[in-house]
Amino acid sequence: MTFDDRAIDWLAELLADAARAEIMPRFRRLGEGDVRQKTSAADLVTEADVNAERLITARLRERYPQAMIVGEEACSDNPALLQGLGDADLAFVIDPVDGTFNFASGVPLFGVMLSVVVKGETVAGIIHDPVGKDWLIGAKGAGSHIRHAHGALEKVHVADAVPVSQMTGSVSWQYLAEPQRSLLARNQTKTLSQFGYRCAAHEYRLLASGHAHFVVYNKLMPWDHLAGVLIHAEAGGHSARIDGSAYLPSHIDGGILAAPDKESWQELRRELWAE
Repeated sequence: MTFDDRAIDWLAELLADAARAEIMPRFRRLGEGDVRQKTSAADLVTEADVNAERLITARLRERYPQAMIVGEEACSDNPALLQGLGDADLAFVIDPVDGTFNFASGVPLFGVMLSVVVKGETVAGIIHDPVGKDWLIGAKGAGSHIRHAHGALEKVHVADAVPVSQMTGSVSWQYLAEPQRSLLARNQTKTLSQFGYRCAAHEYRLLASGHAHFVVYNKLMPWDHLAGVLIHAEAGGHSARIDGSAYLPSHIDGGILAAPDKESWQELRRELWAE
């Protein structure tokens, strides 16, 4: 079966099903053996991550048996699963619990993310908020919307362009090496204010709905960014890798900067990286 954007409703419900069955029953109820470290004390995986990804993957395989499925936890065990994402006829990329550190800490800022990639291009992105029970959905050429829990559909748009001194944003400098780490941390003080949710799902939601202006990420795993970048673009925003090149599903390095428009992107690129 090929992907049809009419399947977005089915995909949105799939993410909500996984949240209801595997994520929310474990929120603030994780046992001692339900959380473990991956690469550091800030990089965690829980039973909710593992079981939600298994549920989503199984349902996708039933409906799309020929599709490539890239899940964060499966790739953690076998990084080779990422190979070919940029060339696949149809691929689904899953982040079962984005913001696992928050989830494991009992903080209600986490989301379930899924993107659809067709022949190297992201064509749809969905971010589900299991706590708010709503979805942020973008489809190529169709704009981005919040589908509220009560059923209403609200079109979203990025914030209006303003000078850097009036921008609110986030710089994930923790994944940068020196001297860029200190450079960006210092230059972020040129902006009006900052946020740091430790959750790309909610940070992209903030951008796409016009409540913040920019984000800078250095670590580019596809489950963290494909859905958010597509949603942000369909909400009118401009994103690119730090060198100005387009961000593609096959990229896992090069960093990314998202801004309200290309001119804002260029101004931020100049000011944040100023020596």
